Amino acid sequence: MKILDRPSYSSRIKPFIGKGIIKVLTGQRRVGKSYILMQIMQEIKDEKPEANIIYINKEYEEFRYIRGEVELFGYLKEMIDPAKENYLFIDEIQDIEGFEHVLRSLQATDSCDIFCTGSNARMLSSELSTYLSGRYIEFRIHSLGYKEFLYFHSLPDEDSSLKSFLTYGGLPYLSRLTLNEEMAFEYLKNVYSTILLKDVVSREGIRNVDFLETLVDYLSDNVGSLFSATNIHKFLKSQRIDISTSVIISYLKALSNAYIINKTQRLDVQGLKKFEIGEKYYFEDLGLRNCMQRLDFGRDINKLMENAVFQHLRILGYDVYIGKLNNLEIDFVGVKDGYRIFIQVAYLIADEKTHEREFGNLLKIDNNYPKYVVTMDSFNTSSNYKGILHIHLREFLKMEKF
Repeated sequence: MKILDRPSYSSRIKPFIGKGIIKVLTGQRRVGKSYILMQIMQEIKDEKPEANIIYINKEYEEFRYIRGEVELFGYLKEMIDPAKENYLFIDEIQDIEGFEHVLRSLQATDSCDIFCTGSNARMLSSELSTYLSGRYIEFRIHSLGYKEFLYFHSLPDEDSSLKSFLTYGGLPYLSRLTLNEEMAFEYLKNVYSTILLKDVVSREGIRNVDFLETLVDYLSDNVGSLFSATNIHKFLKSQRIDISTSVIISYLKALSNAYIINKTQRLDVQGLKKFEIGEKYYFEDLGLRNCMQRLDFGRDINKLMENAVFQHLRILGYDVYIGKLNNLEIDFVGVKDGYRIFIQVAYLIADEKTHEREFGNLLKIDNNYPKYVVTMDSFNTSSNYKGILHIHLREFLKMEKF
């Protein structure tokens, strides 16, 4: 099986190999965490042929019996070779109860160099921070960005490829399938069902599965809209569905813990104060968003564009917020190591009113940080308007730094 490299992740992980710190790869199921582990394993094999590599994948039948720390300790006692350098890789570690005790013991005795993956943010953060504080480093793995999508699917950089990316998303396994709605969406629906069952319903003890699916539908139809549990509670009451605000909040957290959706808060552009009320939600993968409802590309294009821009910023390591400037809104504020960028997203700059809204809002920000208007307008090169770069979505999604 050919494993395609994702150097943006492997290059960040490599410096920590053999450094006595646990490497934890987190992210939604099927975004490619296992394959990144395999890349690291292969590199270790190439550099150290005598190394003892132990690989446990909880989705494999042969490891199903390892349900908790006792079985895991027993297995590792047989597999660890004291005469060799040992490297331990555990996939979907959250499925092993008490895993944190095993990792702490192995690290304390310097028995293995440890790598693991997980698909539940709440469980991982609580167990790791409680038992392994300061002894692990987390790498968030995302679905494929646009450039990776082109590479995995051997596609040219053109508008039709961008449309495929916005339609089918970036789950790596799609590169083995034909990119058409029948085949791709059938696979994506199965992935969605698996994530919902394993990482949300079972893991979080969800009782009202019908409402959970209704909530996902609502979120997918309102990508990029300001959201509050109170507003959706009122909407549901109008549909004769009586669900308390507290249940809505808990279900949103469950979906976020499984990395299906990502919450972004509002941020005051001038004072950098975060607002607790009025957030937006974006999907980790557009394919999963699109497979659950009939996609209307013309109606949904602004939502798809916003979601793609948000996700690209996250892939590049930015904390992403919705900007608030007095009574104006800035679509995105990206913050990274004290550096900021400001972005407006619009399908087309069709008239002067649209031009004034998208560029005018950014012109009112009184600082020298980069500012972008991202659209699908047809033009050969990016243009500059009073220091604001007007750029096509395809070009923006290929940028690796701002």
